[in-house]
Amino acid sequence: MSAYAWDWWPLPMAQPDTCRDTLFYSGGVSAVASSPSGSPTWIHGNRNGDISTLPYSGNIRLGIIKPATRPNRWYDWDGAVVLSGRIAGSNTAVQGTGFFSLLYAHARLYVVDITVGIKPWYSPFGDAELTAGDLLFSNNAHPIPRISVGIDNYTAFPGLYGYVEVRGGLTQGWLGDNNPYVSKTLLHHKFLGVRLGGRLPVNLAYELHHAAQWGGYENGVVDLGNDWNSFMRVFSGKQGGSARIEQLNSQGNHIVSQILCLTAKGEKWHVDLYWQDLQEDGVVHFMGSRRNSKDGRWGIHAAQDVWPFISGFTFECIQMTDQSGPWENRDGMVFGGNDFYYSNGVYKQGWTYFGRSICSPLLSPDNSRVWAYHAGIKGDIYGFKYRVLCTYADNYGTYYVPLNNHNTTVLLEVHKTVPQAWGLDFGIALGGDFGTQYGTRLGGMITISKRGLIKSW
Repeated sequence: MSAYAWDWWPLPMAQPDTCRDTLFYSGGVSAVASSPSGSPTWIHGNRNGDISTLPYSGNIRLGIIKPATRPNRWYDWDGAVVLSGRIAGSNTAVQGTGFFSLLYAHARLYVVDITVGIKPWYSPFGDAELTAGDLLFSNNAHPIPRISVGIDNYTAFPGLYGYVEVRGGLTQGWLGDNNPYVSKTLLHHKFLGVRLGGRLPVNLAYELHHAAQWGGYENGVVDLGNDWNSFMRVFSGKQGGSARIEQLNSQGNHIVSQILCLTAKGEKWHVDLYWQDLQEDGVVHFMGSRRNSKDGRWGIHAAQDVWPFISGFTFECIQMTDQSGPWENRDGMVFGGNDFYYSNGVYKQGWTYFGRSICSPLLSPDNSRVWAYHAGIKGDIYGFKYRVLCTYADNYGTYYVPLNNHNTTVLLEVHKTVPQAWGLDFGIALGGDFGTQYGTRLGGMITISKRGLIKSW
C-alpha cells in the first residue's frame, strides 16, 4: 500500500522501519556539599527526588535502559531498571537509603501506550531542563508507581489529514510514602489534549488534566474508601467516603489544571507560548472565567539547533497569590474564596510525595501563595554542555498561615564527555539561595557518569 493511501491519517507506521532496537547500561556517582542549612533549591529541585535536600549527600546509580527506537513499526517498547543508593546527612546525623530511580515497562501498540512502574511524568510543553516546573506534575518528587493507558504523544486524528492531533490517558498510581496522616494513598489522573495545525507553521494546543489523591487509611486505621465505588466517585468528582468533609464535598483531594499553548515553528526552530491555570473546587470552568483567573503559570520557550551555543531559552512567571481571595462571607454564609491550593482537610500531607512537592518545587501545601519569575538557558560550547537557571520568588504562605519572605535561587551546571577518559561524562553544578526564605545557602555537586551500548538488534 502506498504512503499516499495513508495521507488521510498520517502516522509514522506508514513509513519503512529502518531503525534498530538497542540496550544500554548506565552508571554514575554524585556528591553534594552545601551550607549547613541545606542544599540550594536548584541543586536538588526537579531532579526526580534523586538528590537530597540535606547539606551533604552522595549517590551511586546503576541501571539498564532499553529506549523506544522504532516509531515506524506497529509496536514499540521500552523499559528501565535503575537502582540508586544514597547517603545524606548534616553535621548531626547521617542516613542511608536505597531506591529505584526507574523501574518500568512501556509498550506502544499502534497508537495506544501502556506503562507500568516507576517512570517520570512527561509534558509536551516547554523544556524539562529549563522550566521552574508544572503546576500539577513536575519532576521534583520521586516518580510515582503507576499504571497508565492512553495516547502519550500527540497523534493525528483519523480522517483529518494530520491537522488535528489528540493525546490523553488514564492513570492509577500508588503513593506509598506512608506519611503520618494517611497511609497507602491512591492517585487518580486523567487528561485529554487537542492540538490544531499539524504541518502548518503555527499550532494551538489545549489540555485538561484532573488529578486526585484518594483512598488510603487515615491514621493507618480508618478506611477512606479503596473500592470500585469509591474510584467511580473520585473519577466523577462526587461526594462520598467515610470522612465527614468528603461527604460534604468531593471524595478525595482534587486538582484540575488546564494548559493552552501556541507554537510557531520552522525547520530548525520553534517557540512555545503557554498558559497554565489551577482549580481546586467546584465545577470546571474554562481558563480565565473563574474568580482565581489571576493565578497561573505563563511562559515562553524558544529552541533552535542551528547555533549550538544557545540552543534553548525559557522565561516563566508564576502568580498564585489570589486563590479567589480570602473567604467571602455574606450574611454569615461562606460563598467561596481561599482555594488553599495543594492542601486538603483529610490528606493533610497535601500534594506531596516523600515530603517533596509533586508540582513545582517553588510551591508547597504550606506555601502556595507565591509570585515568581524564572529564567533558564542552555547550550553547547565546544562540547561543554551547560544550563543556567535563575529564579526570584515572593512567598506569602497561605491565607491560614501567612508568610512574607523572598528567595533568589541560581544554578550553573556544566557537563563534558571525555572520550579519552573511557567516555566518562564529568559534571559540576554550583547553586545558591539568597534571601529571607532560607537565608544564604551555597552548594555544589560533582557527577561522573557513563552510558554505553550493550546490544543492538
